[in-house]
Amino acid sequence: MRKLRRTTLITIFCLCVLAGLGLSRRFAIEPQPWWLIFLPGLFLLRRRNPAALILVVLLGTSFGLLRGNVYMTKVSELKALAGQSVVIEATATADAIYAQGSQLEFTANHVVLQPDNKPLAGSFRVSGFGEPMVYRGDRLQISGKLYPIRGASQARISYAQLKRTGLDNSWINSFTRRLGAGMQTALPEPNSSFGLGLLIGQRNTLPEELTQQLIMVGLVHIVAVSGYNLTILVRAATRLKLGSKFQQLLLSLSLISVFILMTGFSASIVRAAIVSTLGLWAWYYGRRARPLLILAFTAALTAIINPFYIWGDLGWYLSFLAFFGVLVVSPLVVSRLFKKQPKLIISVAFETLAAEVMTLPLIVAMFGQLSLVGLLSNVLVVPLIPLAMLVSTVAAAAGMWLAPIAGWLAWPANILLTYILDIVRLFSSIPSIFLRKSISLASMLYVYALVLIVIAIAHKRRAENKNLLPEITP
Repeated sequence: MRKLRRTTLITIFCLCVLAGLGLSRRFAIEPQPWWLIFLPGLFLLRRRNPAALILVVLLGTSFGLLRGNVYMTKVSELKALAGQSVVIEATATADAIYAQGSQLEFTANHVVLQPDNKPLAGSFRVSGFGEPMVYRGDRLQISGKLYPIRGASQARISYAQLKRTGLDNSWINSFTRRLGAGMQTALPEPNSSFGLGLLIGQRNTLPEELTQQLIMVGLVHIVAVSGYNLTILVRAATRLKLGSKFQQLLLSLSLISVFILMTGFSASIVRAAIVSTLGLWAWYYGRRARPLLILAFTAALTAIINPFYIWGDLGWYLSFLAFFGVLVVSPLVVSRLFKKQPKLIISVAFETLAAEVMTLPLIVAMFGQLSLVGLLSNVLVVPLIPLAMLVSTVAAAAGMWLAPIAGWLAWPANILLTYILDIVRLFSSIPSIFLRKSISLASMLYVYALVLIVIAIAHKRRAENKNLLPEITP
């Protein structure tokens, strides 16, 4: 009997961990000492036969259930506080923006319930009054009524009283603010705010009209803290013709490190960093990177660290759907259309299109919105994003250190950002290009199942063609 590949078993284990985490919302299990009698069964893994497969499924699902049950107790703690006035201390994870009723709104983590000093799990959305501004890294005392919510954050406190208890003294946060000031010095509005959105996902200075236009043409993701943008940037860096493979690796790892620091370890950037680093490791050592293994491992790792992701964070699902489009769908389509690797901008265009197609059903199902020009606008704009980020960085640096001549050094950024914004304005002015249309959950799952079937058939035919190639080649 043919042995199963190790990579196949690892991928199945990771997928079963995810399944166990999902099931833990409905089922609870407790670790029992008698489970130790199954330890000798681990030797079956070396045989990589059907019995090993069954063991992997059981181990992965059980591990996911156990980890999820631990976090379910944390969910119960938040539910017990629902509607109560609480006092917490938390650390802001983003600069505040002005929201409804002139409140300062921001997200926070490292939450501690006072006066008991009891840690609370998850991320909180906070809006309130009492401070002129809240910056990323500030420690605050927050007083208000707590309500559990679903999504990227686990609880919300509105109309809170804010009191800063600790100032942020991080050099990277200070540098990020100086970078923003440099961008505003070098570029006019709205180009400066748009450039900051591309670089660090800062959207609080974007005009409301421009934000709405980006939503209408399906490009709002480019001014968010998007792991997809980092993935595209790293893959572009590995295709540059530098002196050596090591230099390409060093450039890619440097980009990853800078993004992580500048975005304050944003969840989407960390996910993209793990995916990109695993792919770079395989590429550098000449190993074949298996996209499904990389995606399954990253998804399982991040969900184990924070099960809240798999329980309701749409950003988490959108990230992996985009990664799947970039790493699986795009290479498959390119291999069918081109005999050799196409040029960089063509590759990025196909990756962009694949990511957009994979995320579209979920966006339509959850948000009930559909841009009829979304695919076209992404193909026209996103391949230019790596270059736009590069020239925007040059402009910001010039504004920081060479203010007298910043305008001259920033003109490439000004031209490119103006071009992108002109496309956004042009497409958003087309009548009836933005539909309020939703599909059911069943329809969404049907679409994704159909996509997976098509991809599986295409991969099977591709593998068969590779196996037949030595026989038909003279």
